[in-house]
Amino acid sequence: MDIRQLRALVALAEQGNYRQAANRLCITQPALSKQIQALETQLGARLFERGRLALGFGLSSFDLAPRLVAAFRRRFPEVAVGLEDLPSERQYQMLLQGELQVGFVRLPVNGPLRGVALLSDRLVLAAPAALGLRANAVMALFNQLPLLQLTPKRGRGLSDQLLRFIAAHRLAPNVVQQAGDIQTLLALVAAGIGVALLPHSVTHIVPAGIDMLPLSGEETEWQVGIAWDPQRPDALRDNFVQAALAARQG
Repeated sequence: MDIRQLRALVALAEQGNYRQAANRLCITQPALSKQIQALETQLGARLFERGRLALGFGLSSFDLAPRLVAAFRRRFPEVAVGLEDLPSERQYQMLLQGELQVGFVRLPVNGPLRGVALLSDRLVLAAPAALGLRANAVMALFNQLPLLQLTPKRGRGLSDQLLRFIAAHRLAPNVVQQAGDIQTLLALVAAGIGVALLPHSVTHIVPAGIDMLPLSGEETEWQVGIAWDPQRPDALRDNFVQAALAARQG
């Protein structure tokens, strides 16, 4: 044991945060972590409990959630983060049961959950590029197109959005097949089997051979953000929420 390790121990105990303690000692967070780990090894005991953050995310946050987690980990590298792909409806339940600390979900949420919007998502039509379909012709041809859908169980929020869109525009879709996940659905579209109504936010995982055509009008947009249960005290969760809001404002 040396004086640097003792200073690291005192600074971390007083600050309660690796980033702040490292700043106080004028060293990097990895260097501080190594000093604490070396001290724990010498003593044969864990001196500080490492935090774990349980997060959920869904279709509309495929890109957003990993980016915010990466930004959070840069500030709090000592925190282990679990990220699970779950429908918004399931995330609501898990947040209330304390199984998740933060969820990336479709908004609005019902009390006692609290939600903050981070982005807007919108419907697009994924169509085989070989079809040569143009955006301005989508609505006129919609009822004639073979429509592929996610199973309602996998994406209740998206399923309900599609029903509202279809009702608002008085469409009569020709549903030919359902798929249990987004990757299978995109593969079916790429194979030329049909078209699919999807969130624009999944564009970055779309394979070659698919055109993503914008849609306009009623029931084409919704809000996506983070949700948590404020009735459950949780400093680790609050740090993540603050980091997410800071990233939005930046």
